[in-house]
Amino acid sequence: MKHYNYLVIGSGIIGLTIARELLIRNPELTVGILEKESGIAQHSSGRNSGVLHAGFYYTADSLKAKFTREGNSAMQQYCIVNGLRINNCGKLIVATDVDELKGLEELKRRGDRNGVTLHWKSEEEVTEIDPNVKTYLKALYSPNTASVDPVEVCNALKNEILANGVEIIYNANFKCKRNNEIITNRGIYTCDYLVNAAGLYADKIAHQFGFGKKYTIIPFKGIYLKYDKNKTDIATNIYPVPNLKNPFLGVHFTKTVDNSIKIGPTAIPAFWRENYKGLQKFRFDEFLQILYYEAKLFLKNSFNFRSLAFDEMKKYRKSIFIGLSLKMVKKLDKEGFGQFLRPGIRAQLLNKKTLELVQDFVIEGDANSMHVLNAVSPAFTCSMPFAKYVVDEIELKKRGGSHIEIG
Repeated sequence: MKHYNYLVIGSGIIGLTIARELLIRNPELTVGILEKESGIAQHSSGRNSGVLHAGFYYTADSLKAKFTREGNSAMQQYCIVNGLRINNCGKLIVATDVDELKGLEELKRRGDRNGVTLHWKSEEEVTEIDPNVKTYLKALYSPNTASVDPVEVCNALKNEILANGVEIIYNANFKCKRNNEIITNRGIYTCDYLVNAAGLYADKIAHQFGFGKKYTIIPFKGIYLKYDKNKTDIATNIYPVPNLKNPFLGVHFTKTVDNSIKIGPTAIPAFWRENYKGLQKFRFDEFLQILYYEAKLFLKNSFNFRSLAFDEMKKYRKSIFIGLSLKMVKKLDKEGFGQFLRPGIRAQLLNKKTLELVQDFVIEGDANSMHVLNAVSPAFTCSMPFAKYVVDEIELKKRGGSHIEIG
């Protein structure tokens, strides 16, 4: 039976940065990470777009607004200090008609309130940034949006924390909590404090500790399609005006760290938590539970789930997927796209009572454990300041010992 001061469940970007933050504050701590896979960042953290967002999508009172702005700067600095690749390609948010201009104006207001640099660009100025971009009258330009390699970043964090004494136990699947013991398929562990950063399974683990009971995870599948023809037809990230009532940003162009071009992602409702491909990792209990909540969302049409589900399912057809992206550019070879890239699953928290998708970070905990229930996009960008925030709350609760819910 191995004992740690802190035991973290999950070695995605959130688990890694929390472990790092704990050691920055006290290098003498013993920290272990339980990881159910054979390596780090096997799910959302290693499968996301790699875009470092600037922080203008979110309302000023949200945790996302604060952490995205701070996290963009922190992650860029981390990449520079550690010699990691970064592509400072910026982002254009474009409109297709007069109604979407109102959406751009709301984004500019949010950006201004959040202290984020955003510039109005005329059609002529847009052409100077990327001659292939098409917009209606004007667009917003975010110069601080950048791209990194998420796997490269996670590996750098892993190497850093391993060098400072963290132990990562791979292929260690959390089974249950028994008194003060954490039961896994790799043995029994104890700790002074447990941090649950398990992503797709964070709610299930939290429930065993008495937290997150009003929530469940609903998975959404995100797929990207690579543009194989060249790396030059698009020069910057190009995004549409999003529907701010839901947490998805719509199909957009991403410039990766090596200047490759891809479109996506989808937000297709998935039917089990690791519903990546075919029937791989199918779990009947998950299927029944998720189908139950998705049926409720469909019948009640919460946040227009019905039309969202239909529209997203259509994106399995490449012609429809590509067609959505072509609205934002003047010319692109429809035949230049290759195959769908490796899909990711977004662990989206759902309030079971209100049937609302929770759009901000949510943590719950007490003097013994802390549970990261909702760390959705742009969690990768937010990870470093968010980790500081989580550790602040852990230290506060260890002193005070009361239950909290934040988010």
